Amino acid sequence: MKSRIIVTGANGRLGAALVREWRAAGLEVTGFGRNELDISKGDAIAARLDAEDFAVLVNCAAQTNVDRCETEQEEAFELNAAAPTILADVCNRKGARMIHISTDYVFDGAKEGAYTEEDAALPISIYGASKRAGESGVLTASEGRGLVVRVSWVFGPDRPSFVDQIVKNALEKEEVAAIADKIAVPTYTLDAARLLKPFLFENEAGGILHLCNGGSCTWQEYGQWALDCAAAAGAPLKARTVAPLRMADLKAFIAKRPPNTAMSTARLTSLTGQTPRDWREAVSEYLGRQCVVGSGQ
Repeated sequence: MKSRIIVTGANGRLGAALVREWRAAGLEVTGFGRNELDISKGDAIAARLDAEDFAVLVNCAAQTNVDRCETEQEEAFELNAAAPTILADVCNRKGARMIHISTDYVFDGAKEGAYTEEDAALPISIYGASKRAGESGVLTASEGRGLVVRVSWVFGPDRPSFVDQIVKNALEKEEVAAIADKIAVPTYTLDAARLLKPFLFENEAGGILHLCNGGSCTWQEYGQWALDCAAAAGAPLKARTVAPLRMADLKAFIAKRPPNTAMSTARLTSLTGQTPRDWREAVSEYLGRQCVVGSGQ
């Protein structure tokens, strides 16, 4: 047996964390980046995976550039819908478990309060629509046994994200700003690895699962907390506060963004007994682990 677990999209922020953290926990994991498995080549996916012996496949590969999806719609559906469906079909034929990573952007953002897995998915962008099509394809191809895991605002040590950029900007600039009229929940990749681990072999739940940290915030609040943590650690910040921006004022945006995509993790807790910690605690730990405030990275 070559590997018990395969993680596709293993060079991305979440995929890399899953591979590293699960290996550290003693699991047999093989990470497939684009060089090992290019999901844009749909006809080659099955041929590549048929040569592998695995029990679980976790698909983190996707086109996540929201605005590019608007201009390259065929590519978006090829990577975010067709490829995951092929992966799920391969897993079904091989008797392997399929876990597919999806997004909060499948919602229109009109709800007040946190979305549950039972709420209707009504995407307002091509990115959201392509990811929703991928969810449906995976669940159909896996005959209901696959697990679709929605995450949001992912941050972690393997690739810079918003939290890294806002601190970097504050170290270099007198003024920084972030969107104040969009709400979601940050997801720390190290927490995601821990929370997702029971679903590899112990918990065979299928369907849709929301996985993120606790609480919710705007981009502005997210950034302000990051600066507060940096300042408390003694970082020589030039900017100490994050000014508000409105989504409507950002003319560079091509795709529509849903204003509220905060997700409830009640199902996760009911299935595992684990309650995700608050996003503030996760951000504080991340900044400390990465020495972001000291290096400016």
